[in-house]
Amino acid sequence: MAAMSVIGIDLGNESCYVAVAKAGGIETIANDYSLRATPSFIAFSDKNRILGVAAKSQQITNMKNTVYGLKRLIGRKYRDPHVQRELQMLPFNVIEVAQGNIGIKVNYLNEEHIFSPEQCLAMLLTKLKDISSTALQTPINDCVISVPSYFTNNERKALMDSAAIAGLNVLRLFNETTATALSYGIYKQDLPGPDDKSRNVVFVDCGHSSLQVFACAFNKDKLRMIATASDAYLGGRDFDLALADHFCKEFQTKYHIDAKSNPRAFSRLLGEVEKVKKQMSANSTSLPLNIECFMDDKDVHSSIKRTDMEQLCAPLFQRVETTLKQCLDASGLKLDEIYSVEIVGGSSRIPAIKQLIEKVFKKVPSTTLNQDEAVSRGCALQCAMLSPAVRVREFNVKDVQNYAISVSWDASTDGEAAGEVEAFPVNHQVPYSKMLTFYRQEPFSIKAMYSGNVPYPDKHIGTWIVKEIRPNAEGKPQKVKVKVRINLHGIMTVSSASLFEAKESSEAENDETQKMQQEEQEKPASQNSTNQQNDVDAPMADGVNNAAPEDGDKDKKKKQVLKSIELPIESLTAGFSQVEINQYTEQEFKMIAADRQEKERADARNAFEEYVYELRGKLSSDDEYGAFILENDRSVLMQQLDDMENWLYEDGAECNRQVYQDKLAELKSKGEPIQTRKVEFELRPHVIEDFAKSLQLTMKALEAIKGNDPKFAHLTEDDVKKVDNAFKNSFQWLEQTRAKLVNAPKHLAPPVTVSQIRQEKNDFESTVSPILNKPPPKAPSPPKEEKSPTDETTQNAQTDQNQQNQQNQNQQENMDWSSAN
Repeated sequence: MAAMSVIGIDLGNESCYVAVAKAGGIETIANDYSLRATPSFIAFSDKNRILGVAAKSQQITNMKNTVYGLKRLIGRKYRDPHVQRELQMLPFNVIEVAQGNIGIKVNYLNEEHIFSPEQCLAMLLTKLKDISSTALQTPINDCVISVPSYFTNNERKALMDSAAIAGLNVLRLFNETTATALSYGIYKQDLPGPDDKSRNVVFVDCGHSSLQVFACAFNKDKLRMIATASDAYLGGRDFDLALADHFCKEFQTKYHIDAKSNPRAFSRLLGEVEKVKKQMSANSTSLPLNIECFMDDKDVHSSIKRTDMEQLCAPLFQRVETTLKQCLDASGLKLDEIYSVEIVGGSSRIPAIKQLIEKVFKKVPSTTLNQDEAVSRGCALQCAMLSPAVRVREFNVKDVQNYAISVSWDASTDGEAAGEVEAFPVNHQVPYSKMLTFYRQEPFSIKAMYSGNVPYPDKHIGTWIVKEIRPNAEGKPQKVKVKVRINLHGIMTVSSASLFEAKESSEAENDETQKMQQEEQEKPASQNSTNQQNDVDAPMADGVNNAAPEDGDKDKKKKQVLKSIELPIESLTAGFSQVEINQYTEQEFKMIAADRQEKERADARNAFEEYVYELRGKLSSDDEYGAFILENDRSVLMQQLDDMENWLYEDGAECNRQVYQDKLAELKSKGEPIQTRKVEFELRPHVIEDFAKSLQLTMKALEAIKGNDPKFAHLTEDDVKKVDNAFKNSFQWLEQTRAKLVNAPKHLAPPVTVSQIRQEKNDFESTVSPILNKPPPKAPSPPKEEKSPTDETTQNAQTDQNQQNQQNQNQQENMDWSSAN
């Protein structure tokens, strides 16, 4: 587990959470500010990028270069109505770039840069990766990232591109709905058995910008998603905006200021409104709203009650109720079949939403899960299950496709008409593959699109061109099997295409081919073929429905077999090409290196600045360094420190790291000798006292030796002489040292250092201790007397007689005690 590096990332629109699977369970990782939540903010300055907590804290002062809300922009075009709606709430500059894509214009390193939302999201993922690496002390390789269940193909591909740029290997894009269900079900020990009736649980996830309601069926060691309903444009921020609009109107009437005309003021208002909204969840009384110097140097004051807030947000609550009912209808569950309703997401704490849940489902909402961290914990569990680095309890997860996907193909030149089929209906299991069978003699294209209502303006998913198809020897079409698949990430793709060509070959030369034919004939045949032989209802099968062998000349022993040929596929879908990903990855690495270089420069500058203030403070105090430097020297050094401080805030404000390190080394060459003299002065009495105690103990031992103490009787005359000489020499050295140190000035280096005293003490003890602690020689043990058999028998008989006498005495005492009672 120590080398494990699999994490789960809850990528939120406002903040992110990272969890890791450890031996003791799932743990949420704290960032460099010791916070579990990392804001989804990126800021750009003239020196470096600022990510996470630091980026959000300077948003008000650097609004044009602080980017957030990226989750709502990735995988979309600039003229997308959804994007235009988002841009009304974003203060930074967003422009249209090539092919109608989104470009975010910022000032970075004193230059104008344009980044795509996917690049900016990769920067945030890089920050989360760095936080995880620091916390776990190991490189991060594999991860699972959460996505809203309503994300479409293009948005999912864009997120995969961002992860690739950040250097993350995404094992799975995990729906937030399924991640929540997994974090709930895997710890439940009382779930029904695999063959028993499932336990149905409804989850309500109301986050910062979206609402997701989903039903899930649980059995022991497995879960199955039943249905999902969502409102991609309803979340906590919409309640904040409704309250902010209310206060804007009030301030315009009361103070004659328009907060919406000032982005900085409106951003401050949103922050204060969010605080009041959170307070209203636990307090129904009137709550104050006070902002100092709001606009035009005016302070604003107001108040609001929970009932007022519920009236203002009544249309939003109506949409919440509609979404709840949609999920209930889509699941097909009766109210008495629902075991419980669990709430997650920060905005689900609003009392009115809890009341609506109780109204629709007739159950009091439960708060079993951690409302903020449930998704990241579920992602970490799924990552542990998918990664070979970790062993985790098996738990089967069956997810569903939220939108129906249809597949169409163009007509062929031999008269075959174009067609369309719904390959993956709503709530179809994913991941899943299906085979489409065609008879073609030239390349053709396959298109995929969403059917039904999708929160994306373009329902087209992509086009795939199957190439290198040729007619058979007779000029007729040949069988082509195409595999369409929705993978673990929820991304639909055409994964493979094969041409089956009939050829004659000898039985002896094709034993392996015959074996394959036999295996394929044992597999179930494709079902529900259309006139284009589209086996869309057949599960994934790599098999080939080979033609039956024809009767031929028995002597020649020839058979007709089908040879499978893999066909190349050209994919025309949204997203970055591999060349673009490589280019953006290289650019990201350069920015990481620049950020690291700037951090090292700032650390060197801070270290130099800290030492200047520290040294000046200690020089000013006589209790610190003042007594260990002459007054003239102190004045000169204090002036030098003042000059360095002025230089630091003027010409030296933007120097490179080496300049600060050189300045610090120069300053330490003057400050550290003073510190050394102070430390020597404070430690010296204790060291001398320890040495004197050691000499005193040795002197007592010598007096004991002269008094013929038997403890030292085993010492030889040479040993005693060696101890005596060592004592006299060290005692004389210590007395001389004391004499030198008595009148030594404090502002000069001491004539004898603490280390020298300690060395002399160690040398003395290494000479004396082995002699004084030497154990006396052991006396020879007396020889054992041999006992005759007669003596041993007599001794045993005497022992038995003694034991019998003792027993008789005990019995007599017991009788006497009984009589007394």
